[in-house]
Amino acid sequence: MEKDNNLEKKQVIENERNESQKTGKKKIIPIISIAVIVCLLIVFSVIFALININNDKILSGISIMGIDVSNLSQDEAIKKLEEVIQIKQETDIVLKYEEYETTLNAKQLSIKYDIEKAVNESYNIGKAGNIIVNNYNILWTKLFKKNIEVEIYYDDANFNTKLQDIASKLPGAVKQSSYYIEDENLIIVKGEKGVSIKQEELKQQIIKNLKQIETQSNIITIPVEEKQPDEINLAKIKTEIYEEPQDAYVSKNPTTIHPHVSGVDFKISLEEAQELLKEDKKEYKIPLKITVPSKTVKDLGEEAFPDLIATYTTKYDPSNANRSNNLAVSAKKINGTILMPGEVFSYNKVVGERTIAAGYKTAGAYAGGRVVQDVGGGICQISSTIYNVALYANLEIVDRTNHQFQTSYVSPSRDATVSWGHLDFKFKNTRSYPIKIEASAKNGVAKVSFYGIKEKEEYEVVIQSKVLSYTPYTVKYIEDKTIAEGKEVVEQSGYNGCKSEAYRILKQNGQIVSKTLLSRDTYDPMQRIVRRGTKKAETQSSTTEEQVEEEMQEE
Repeated sequence: MEKDNNLEKKQVIENERNESQKTGKKKIIPIISIAVIVCLLIVFSVIFALININNDKILSGISIMGIDVSNLSQDEAIKKLEEVIQIKQETDIVLKYEEYETTLNAKQLSIKYDIEKAVNESYNIGKAGNIIVNNYNILWTKLFKKNIEVEIYYDDANFNTKLQDIASKLPGAVKQSSYYIEDENLIIVKGEKGVSIKQEELKQQIIKNLKQIETQSNIITIPVEEKQPDEINLAKIKTEIYEEPQDAYVSKNPTTIHPHVSGVDFKISLEEAQELLKEDKKEYKIPLKITVPSKTVKDLGEEAFPDLIATYTTKYDPSNANRSNNLAVSAKKINGTILMPGEVFSYNKVVGERTIAAGYKTAGAYAGGRVVQDVGGGICQISSTIYNVALYANLEIVDRTNHQFQTSYVSPSRDATVSWGHLDFKFKNTRSYPIKIEASAKNGVAKVSFYGIKEKEEYEVVIQSKVLSYTPYTVKYIEDKTIAEGKEVVEQSGYNGCKSEAYRILKQNGQIVSKTLLSRDTYDPMQRIVRRGTKKAETQSSTTEEQVEEEMQEE
């Protein structure tokens, strides 16, 4: 019995051993198969990588800014992109808000595209990593395509200035509080709520457009928000206007003019002045204590301002009484202004707000894309005249904006528009000596001259402006029931828009020393508006007196 049990155990052990050997063989076969497959994949992968690593072209399926650069060399890709981007840089982006419309392009914003970096990145796909990474990138690119963005660079200050300029021209734009000194009073003009551009949002929309070669539309609706003006900081204003009185005098070797300084301070306490601001008014008047020194710059006479530095004249229609009045008033306020070396002239600060009380009258002005009647209309002719004198005097232009439409009194790119609370014209006296401004407007001629002391080296200044292209105006017809049918009345003449640029050329002994770009400007076309009559002629049921008379004569 015991022997039989032992035999059975031996048989079981033997069976288990045979089964184990069979299972082991089965396990070995798949392992060998996987190893062979891996080896084959590695071999093919190495061959695939070696083939592509020697490829001097960009892989198939790659695009840059949506432009296909497959199978191009780096130089070929750069050339192709440069041609496309050049067109993109000159393509205008239309910015619209209600009826207001203007344009910007990449050149105006000084946009730079980093083409080489994008091409290098596209070229290195499938070449820069290890074999596995390269092969993965190659296959992925072929199957699913890949687009590479181009980085763009720009002058942020210039970009912001352009957007601020647009913001100031929006209909219903917010007006910030401002102030000026008139006689012996500080006049503070309260700001007004209005719309303000969402500057960062608009900037990102423009950048997004500039990064896309093919876009569905080049029209961007300007994003705006309602905004209150900043609160009036009376303490800051008091600090800014405060001056101690000083006499003017001239010192020699070298000749130096030391101007007088009138003492300026509040005539009332700061607390009393703040009480005045609690009233709900558009304009606040704070009395000032002005202390005039015994000797002013004007008392120095020709000794201080013996030489004519520059002069410029523009013409206007003297029969337009209101406009002529406005020119004369603004010129009178500017006449006699002294500007020390390094000092900045601000047109708005010198001229002040254009109001009926200040002597201005209603005349034609540009607003909201049309010619409208506005108090102080026309005074941009004086600011434009001063701008040209400042150019000929070779002074630094600090702040200048062109009109929305072309003007009749100066060439394109030689105008300077101003708007109270929005746009100012500023220039800096970058000469070694003070200058005195003489301004007048009479008999149809606006004249501005700068007097001072000539430098050791003076330049002959030439201002060159030219029109680059024109934009034709459109015609808008309005049906008018008050005008007889068949008749048309022109409500607003149309003018072509244009793009222009201006240069300042400096010459010495007849030779050009420098040529500097002053500005590139865009002037919108002014729409021609025509009213078409729709009034029907009345049916005459009886014979008129004239007809009766004619019949009697015939008889």
